[in-house]
Amino acid sequence: MRKLCPNLDKEDGLDTVLEVPIPEEMFTSMGSNVVLRLANLCSFMKDQSHVEKNSRSSHPSSGSNNEFMALLKLVGSPLIPLQVDCDSALSRPIKDCSIEGSTAKYIVQQYGAATGGLAALKSVNSMYAVGEVKMVGSEMRQGDDSVHVQSKVNSEVGGFVLWQKNPDLWYLELVVSGLKVSAGSDGKVVWNQSGSQPCRANKGPPRPLRRFFQGLGPRSTANLFLDAMCTGEKNINKEECFILKLKTPTEILQSQSTPQTEIVHHTIWGYFSQRTGLLIQFEDTKLVKMRSRNDDVSGRRRWRRYVDGINIAHGGKTSALLYRYGHAYNQKRRIGETWKIDEVDFNICGLSMDCFLPPADLKREDGGGDQ
Repeated sequence: MRKLCPNLDKEDGLDTVLEVPIPEEMFTSMGSNVVLRLANLCSFMKDQSHVEKNSRSSHPSSGSNNEFMALLKLVGSPLIPLQVDCDSALSRPIKDCSIEGSTAKYIVQQYGAATGGLAALKSVNSMYAVGEVKMVGSEMRQGDDSVHVQSKVNSEVGGFVLWQKNPDLWYLELVVSGLKVSAGSDGKVVWNQSGSQPCRANKGPPRPLRRFFQGLGPRSTANLFLDAMCTGEKNINKEECFILKLKTPTEILQSQSTPQTEIVHHTIWGYFSQRTGLLIQFEDTKLVKMRSRNDDVSGRRRWRRYVDGINIAHGGKTSALLYRYGHAYNQKRRIGETWKIDEVDFNICGLSMDCFLPPADLKREDGGGDQ
């Protein structure tokens, strides 16, 4: 990935470090020659809003930059509905627990052991990751026919930087095809910002970013599923898996609803390998009454590597299915994301609270930024 931008104003000047490293493929698409690409890269750094207004609108199956930005937020920076407590041990008493609940707790313990063990997971107090993404989408389709992403459709590439100190203290910057999404949590409020648009706070208490549960945060994942129920078994990509289901309580859904949106349900599933104990697929379904929308998002991890004794996913795929129904609507589209981690490290020195402060123009309003 490209991490530096040369100083075009001063030949002997120092290179500028990019806030968000970008893939070489994205850099190549910025112009027909190296000089033009470097000039466009410098413009991108100096004036993000100008780049967005003038960036090409041929995003996968979206009619405008605003529409693609909404899809980018849906796939790239969604939140899970529940808070996660990482101070607790990866075990809970099974007394007075149902067979489904006790089975889930046993599966979570096996997952903790498979990802490095409790001692290794508890040794992590912060993390940093740099990765690249490739997004492709289908057209909006009518009716009940299945929707597939066309392999021949041009994909959009980009990169992201992710910082985390605990599940409620994190910051994400994601850049795809000249469009930028920022999101974060300072432990009190979760916010998101899209390019030149004002920063908005999310309704409800602070929550973790969904991307952490796609293999980057094993300890958070284990604590999340401690209260789940084992509902059966399923074969995922020729891997026999246990299914763990976690429903969001009604009172939490109500606290996250706004005057413009009502969250009807938000359910999470984890598919854990019977052979390795690892999480093979993370899936969540969210039904929102907001001009009729239903999101169904699933993610699969393909490639893993040990970092400081902890098994971390370094690549995978995310698939989102967006429904619109009610009145005259009966539409759906699918968006796919392929992601890869280029760098990851733990226990970052100097990572203070100042790194997670929200922008100064944060708007705290009931209707802001539902995810």
